[in-house]
Amino acid sequence: MIGNWHIVALASMFSLLSFNLDNYVLFLGVISWLLYLLLQKRLKKITFIISLAATLFFILSSPNQSSSLTPSSNSLELSGEITSSIQKSENRIQFLFREHGSRESIQVIYYPNNEELTEETAIRSFKHGASCVIYGDLEMPDNSRNPGQFDYRQYLFSMGVSYEITINTLEEIYCTGESVFLSNIYSWKGKLQNYLSTTYSNQTSAWINALTLGEDDQLEESTVDLFRKWGLSHLLAISGLHIGLVISLIYFGLVKINITTKEKARWFIILLLPIYALMAGGAPSVWRASLMALLVFLLSKLRYKLSSTDIISVVFIFLLVVDPSIFRHIGFQFSFLVAFGLILSRSWLTGTNSILFQMLQISFISQMMILPLQFIYFYTVSPLSIIVNVFVVPYFSFFVIPLMFLFLLFSFIPVITKPIDHLFTGIHSFFLTIMEKLDNFAYFPWTTGAFPMLLLLIYFILLLFFMNFILRNKSKPAFGVGVCITIIIMIVISRPYFSPYGTVTMLDIGQGDAIVIEFPYRKGVVLIDAGANFTFEQMEPGERIYTQIIKAFLHYRGITQFDAVFITHEDIDHSGSIPLIIESFRVDQIITSEFYPFKQTELEHFNQNDTQVKKVSQGDEILIGNHPFYILEPRYQKGSPNENSLVLFTTLGRLNWLFTGDIGKPTERELILNYPLLDIDVLKVAHHGSNTSSDRNFIEQINPHYALISVGSNNRYGHPSKEVVDILKEAGVTVLRTDQDGAIIFSFDEQGGTFYKYLPYDTSR
Repeated sequence: MIGNWHIVALASMFSLLSFNLDNYVLFLGVISWLLYLLLQKRLKKITFIISLAATLFFILSSPNQSSSLTPSSNSLELSGEITSSIQKSENRIQFLFREHGSRESIQVIYYPNNEELTEETAIRSFKHGASCVIYGDLEMPDNSRNPGQFDYRQYLFSMGVSYEITINTLEEIYCTGESVFLSNIYSWKGKLQNYLSTTYSNQTSAWINALTLGEDDQLEESTVDLFRKWGLSHLLAISGLHIGLVISLIYFGLVKINITTKEKARWFIILLLPIYALMAGGAPSVWRASLMALLVFLLSKLRYKLSSTDIISVVFIFLLVVDPSIFRHIGFQFSFLVAFGLILSRSWLTGTNSILFQMLQISFISQMMILPLQFIYFYTVSPLSIIVNVFVVPYFSFFVIPLMFLFLLFSFIPVITKPIDHLFTGIHSFFLTIMEKLDNFAYFPWTTGAFPMLLLLIYFILLLFFMNFILRNKSKPAFGVGVCITIIIMIVISRPYFSPYGTVTMLDIGQGDAIVIEFPYRKGVVLIDAGANFTFEQMEPGERIYTQIIKAFLHYRGITQFDAVFITHEDIDHSGSIPLIIESFRVDQIITSEFYPFKQTELEHFNQNDTQVKKVSQGDEILIGNHPFYILEPRYQKGSPNENSLVLFTTLGRLNWLFTGDIGKPTERELILNYPLLDIDVLKVAHHGSNTSSDRNFIEQINPHYALISVGSNNRYGHPSKEVVDILKEAGVTVLRTDQDGAIIFSFDEQGGTFYKYLPYDTSR
C-alpha cells in the first residue's frame, strides 16, 4: 500500500461526491477506473480491495437528511447531551445537542437577558458532555429562498446538524454533569480569551484570538470581507503554518534552552497537538495540519516511512471515516486541495533559490487549486489575488502570525504588553489601510455565476496535467494545457453572452420588491426596485436584504452592471437597497417618474458613481438593449408615493407584462380607462396583494394569466389579502407568491417561456 494511499483517497472522494451530487455515474466511473487499473496491472490486489471497500463504505454510510425526528409546533421533550463548546455572544448562547433516541444533532439557541448572563444561573450548567432535558419546538433551520442565497440549512447539515430548538426560558432546559476533560479545555479557552481582551487593545486581542485560538468573531466584518474578496481567507484560519509555529516554539522552548531532551519534547508535542486542535476550534484545517504533524512524529519514532502524499491521504480518509459529513465543509475542501497541490508541486517549489519567485509559485498553486471552489461558493474572484498573496502571505507568515503567538506568551508579562500592543496596532493599521486603498482602485473581480460541475471536473483534470508538465520541465505542453484552463474559465465567465435565454426573477426579499430582468445574450440587464429591511423606530434602511439576497443573487448570475434601474416609488421596501447597489455595481441610469422626490445627497451619490438620473412621464418609451419599456403611469402628481408609482409595460417571452409598483384602485381605474385594450399575460400584483389594489373590474379587464405577488412570510400586514387572492383565483389566474414559492423565475427565449418556483416544496416541513 505504500505510495498508493492517494488511490484510496480519490476513490473515497468520488464516492462521496457522487452521493452528494446524487449522480451515481461518478460512482460507476470510480469502480470502472479501479477495475481498469487492476487489469492493467498498475494496481495491486490489496490496493484494489481497500479502495473498493472505501468506495462502498462511503456510498453506503454517507449521511442523509431523513430523520426519525419530525418538526412540530408543539413542544417536545428531548433528552441527550451537549456535544460542542458553548458559544456565547452579547445576546445569544448556542451549542450542539445530540438526542439520545435518534442520535440526531440539534442546534440549541437561547437568547438570555443581560442579568442572566452575569448572574449565577442555570447557564453555568451548559457544559460540554452535560446530560440535558430540553422542552421546545423542533424546527428545520432556514433554507435558501433565492438563487445564490446562503443556505443555512445546508450549512448546518454539512456539520451534521439537522434541526434547531430555540429555548424561550431557562425553565425549558435542565442540564447536569459534564465531560471534565473537554469542559476544562473549553473553559480555559474562554478564560484565556477574556484575559487577552483585558490585557491588549480590542484590535490586537481580536487578531490574537483569531490567529492562535481560531476565534475570528471579534474581527471587524469589513476586514473579514476584505480578506475574502482578495482570496486571503486562509490567513484567518489556523492551518499548517500555525501548527508549524506551535511545534517550533515548543521545541525551541524545551530543547534549545535545555529544559528537556529532544525525545521528551517530541512526546510532549504529540500529546499537546490534539489539545491545541480542540483549543483552536477543531476546524478541518486545524485537524488536517495537526494530524499530519502527529503522523509524521509517530512514523519517525516507529522508523516507518510514508511519502507526504500518503500521509495527507491517510489523514483525509481518517477524517472522512470519523465524520463523512465533513466532506461538505468548505474549510475541509479548501484545506486539503491547497495542501495536496503544494505537496504535488514540492519539487518545483524547491527548484528555485529566489524567495520571491517561490512565494509567487506557492500563491499560484494555492489559487489555482481553489479557484473553481471560489467561483462555486462566492461566484467571484479577483485575478490579481495571486499577486497580492505574494506580498500579504509573507507579511502574515513571518510577522503577524509568529507575533500573535509571542503576544500570547508575553501577555503574562504586563510590563511589555502595552508597548508591543501599540507598536503592532500602528503597523497593522497601516497595512490594513493599504489593503483598503488597494481594494478601492485595483479590485476588478471576475464574476462568473454558477460553475458547472462538468467543467469543474475537466478543470481539475487539466490542472493535474499542467502541474505534471511543469514538474517535468515540459513547457510547450504545459502552455497548451494552461491555454485550455484559461478557455474553461472564459467559457464560464462569458456563458451569459452566448445564451439565447433570458430570465425575469422576482426575488423573495420579504415584504418588498426586487425584480431582475436579463435579456438573451446579455444584451441588457434591468432592475425594477430593490427594497431593504428597516426598523419601525428609525425607518432607516438596513443592509441585510442587500447583502444576503440581492447582492448574492447578482453574483450568482454573473451580473456586474445594470443598463437601467427603475425605481417605482420612494418607499424603503422598493428603493432602500439602491444606494448600496450603486456603490457595488455599475449602473448606467436610474429611471423614475417625474414626481419622484430625490434628496440632494442621493443625486450627489449618483453623480459620484457616474449614474445618470432620468425622469420619465406617462407615454414615454424607454429602449434598453433595443427592448422597449412603456410608461403607463403616473399621468399627474397624485400626492401619494404609492399612487405616483411607475407603471411599466413590456413584452418578454411573447408575454405582455405589467409592473405596477404600489398603485391603488384609483390608478387601476385610470389605467383601464386610458388603455381600454390593455391585455396582460403577467401581472406584478400591486402593493404586495393588499386589498387597496387589484380591483375586480381591473383584473377582469386586463385578463392576466399569471399574477406575481412579492410578499413576506407571516408579515404583520396580513398580505396578500384573502379578498385579492380570491379575486385572482375566480378569474382563473395562476398565482405565484414569494412567501410560498421563494423566488419566482421566468426563463424565456424568442419562442416563449416557462415559470419556475425556487421552492418546489413546502418550506415548513
